[in-house]
Amino acid sequence: MSVPLYRSKAEFFKTLGHPVRIRVLELLSEREHGVSEMLRDTGVEPAYLSQQLAVLRRADLVVARREGTAVYYALTSPQVAELLRTARLILTGVLAGRAEPPDDHRAPAPREESP
Repeated sequence: MSVPLYRSKAEFFKTLGHPVRIRVLELLSEREHGVSEMLRDTGVEPAYLSQQLAVLRRADLVVARREGTAVYYALTSPQVAELLRTARLILTGVLAGRAEPPDDHRAPAPREESP
């Protein structure tokens, strides 16, 4: 029996639901990165980065290649970068909405009383 699409989507978003994994995907959205670069840019310990990269590999979101002793990572699909851009747009709108609610959500102006 196949897994319903909504469950697969939930698992996918769980995979994305970690700040270090999001940061790694953002870096890889720009270009391929070596592990040493990602360590510098994420500020996490090597073992921790390795764990997060393993999660992303299992989800087929990133692919690794070895060049000598260095390991480089890249996104498996440009659609991952597009998803991150879309998420940024959504969040920008949500956060902007918190600063000042749209006209139809503002409290009504106080009524002036008649003499």
